[in-house]
Amino acid sequence: MKPNAILTALLFAGSAFAQTTPVICPMPSPLPVVPQGGNSATYPSPKLEWVQRVAETNRRAHQVADSVQLIFDGDSITDGWQGGGRAVWAERYGKLNPFDFGISGDRTQHVLWRLAQGQADGMHPKLIAIMIGTNNLGSNTVEEIADGVKAIVADYQKRCPEAVILLQAIFPRAEKPSDPSRAKIEAINQILSKLGDDKRVIYIDFGDKFLEPDGTMSREVMPDFLHPSPKGYQIWADAIQPVIDRYFPAK
Repeated sequence: MKPNAILTALLFAGSAFAQTTPVICPMPSPLPVVPQGGNSATYPSPKLEWVQRVAETNRRAHQVADSVQLIFDGDSITDGWQGGGRAVWAERYGKLNPFDFGISGDRTQHVLWRLAQGQADGMHPKLIAIMIGTNNLGSNTVEEIADGVKAIVADYQKRCPEAVILLQAIFPRAEKPSDPSRAKIEAINQILSKLGDDKRVIYIDFGDKFLEPDGTMSREVMPDFLHPSPKGYQIWADAIQPVIDRYFPAK
């Protein structure tokens, strides 16, 4: 089956994520193809299996666009705020009119594609929390991944010019500090740290808070050494609370 035919089938198929009759948002045609020699991490592209979810998420987002003050975006780690992190999310952010755009499995290019579909259109948030890139580790270089994250920051700045970007360092993964992913993530984060100016982009790296003193990762914090447990989400919320308080002072 050709890519466009797959896309069409998916758009009109039932979705486990749709809570009501699927609402289809217009999607681009033909499907984007990364040019030969291009950086896939910076080229907006969809994951076909998530097209319907993006359409449904955009529908919900546009219903509350005027009221959204806080946006979280990323992959399954961010998506998990609606799972293992739900209680912490409700406690910390429930009154801040938040919206979570994170989707499990997403890479930088998928976030760019989602933005291109208008997910943040009509929104005027005060703060946009971004953490993305871990799913690119197996397919892109350090520089390519960093460029992908930079492209997302720039895109959000263009679409939500009044918002401050809270750029979070990619979280550590793997049980032991000797795992190759640790060094690659550190190298990416070193590049990303240069984007922070403490004004329009606030960069924060609190990955060490998920680790033991010897650098190992506990299953109590990340059961699969990648996704936070409820305790992990509590650690996350505590780490960014000073920034949240800065832009959402208690009344």
